Amino acid sequence: AAGVYSYLPLGWRVLKKIENIVREEMDRAGGQELLMPVLQPVELWEETGRHLAFGKTMFTLSDRRDRTLFLGPTHEEVITDLVRRNVQSYRDLPRLLYQIQTKFRDEPRPRGGLIRVREFPMKDLYSFDADDEGLEQSYQAMIEAYRNTYARCGLPAMLVEADSGAIGGKDSHEFMVLTESGEDEVIHCPGCGYAANAEKAGSVKTGMAAEEPLPMEDVATPGIKTIEELAGFLEIPPMKTLKAVLYMVDEELVLAVIRGDMEINESKLRNRIGGGGLRLATGAELAKAGLEAGFASPVGLKGIRTMGDPSIASGNNLVAGGNRPDTHIRNVNYGRDFQVDTMTDISLARAGEGCPECGRPLLSSRGIEVGHVFKLETFISQKLGATFLDKDGVARTMVMGCYGMGLGRLLAAVVENSHDDRGIIWPPSISPYQVFLCPIQQDRPEVAEATVELYTELEQAGLEVLLDDREESPGVKFSDADLLGIPLRVVLSPRTLKEGKVEVKWRHEEDAGLKPLEGIASTIMGLFQEIEAAGPD
Repeated sequence: AAGVYSYLPLGWRVLKKIENIVREEMDRAGGQELLMPVLQPVELWEETGRHLAFGKTMFTLSDRRDRTLFLGPTHEEVITDLVRRNVQSYRDLPRLLYQIQTKFRDEPRPRGGLIRVREFPMKDLYSFDADDEGLEQSYQAMIEAYRNTYARCGLPAMLVEADSGAIGGKDSHEFMVLTESGEDEVIHCPGCGYAANAEKAGSVKTGMAAEEPLPMEDVATPGIKTIEELAGFLEIPPMKTLKAVLYMVDEELVLAVIRGDMEINESKLRNRIGGGGLRLATGAELAKAGLEAGFASPVGLKGIRTMGDPSIASGNNLVAGGNRPDTHIRNVNYGRDFQVDTMTDISLARAGEGCPECGRPLLSSRGIEVGHVFKLETFISQKLGATFLDKDGVARTMVMGCYGMGLGRLLAAVVENSHDDRGIIWPPSISPYQVFLCPIQQDRPEVAEATVELYTELEQAGLEVLLDDREESPGVKFSDADLLGIPLRVVLSPRTLKEGKVEVKWRHEEDAGLKPLEGIASTIMGLFQEIEAAGPD
């Protein structure tokens, strides 16, 4: 089914190695592992109301008593319920609790192989602290643990500011691996290091020279509905126009207005409005309000909530819709001719705009999200009544953090980051095997005998060896070795054995070399130790 995969033996070995690295780093950071149920009662989610934000992403089922259950897309509700039943005192805090568990999300468009799926293995850790200072310590400890995890998996992950989405809470960051095949856009600064997901990123926009405000005047614009058409028709740059977009937010009509050369960031808009469902208004909904798409504006608009981006006040004498068909208005000025209910950043940051931290031009790159951390604070614990008694015996709400890492997505990111046109190049730390042992002409007694001896010697030395004992040509074996991506290929052949040597080749290098057969296990162990000591590139 779409977004549902099996892991074959080699892939499963990689996944388990990633899981072990994650577990070691979570334990090192003070985490305690547990296991929570996949099935979650609807009543828990109704206490927080988050099932409304997740919407159709939730897999829902009913048991034989017609009780509604969810297949867990995440476990904030379950872990908070567990902690509120077992933690009573400040002496029980902090707690860092995690699991490695299967999650279920009914994605509308599963894509990218393991990048966006409907069933996936995930590590989720939750921190519970007595105050914000404790949360900050837990948050930074997790960021460091995540960095260690990615480094051990050979991934160059970048920490970026992120939108909290349906998870909720205050601050959040994602770890991104930059790659052209990524589904996310990362806006980042080459100067100061500022980086954010495009859903969250801010920027400094190009301003306009101040002009003396002119009187408003109507202009006929028959059939002109888009900003591009309007700018061309009036022979003005798009930045001299106002773009007005009408949305439905939980059955309320909301008008968002921004300078015409910019795009509305719907994630920012949703957060500024206060969450809930956000969608473009239909033609019928606009007609009911007496409006027409392409000609709406905040000028003279009454009874409709308005959200404005600061860019609408960055210039004078703009062109806006006339709120009637085939008409626009010239020389519209914010403050004199219209106001908005809320003025806040709802713009989509773009490459070339100024960095909000240092002003240098921003860059844009594609990326794969491999981890997301949130400061939930009391967003969920307050709703679920997760309290503790402080030193003075006063009941206080626990302060929470949430830290997720999709393991299958991490595996896929490694492949996207480390491959060539011949196949995968696994980092040694997570490769399914360390050595690809490849005998040539293995029907020859000397090759067969040496192969068994070397295989046994390597295994006894603690190395993981995949023996290719198929009756195939050297070309087929070498091609498959490259495709599988196992770090080190060791070839035994009558020619090399006659010289008392074996052929050794790293997967990431073009050329092979010869090593003495005597003591080869120790030699290979030394090679891997050198790689480990050098650390990730």
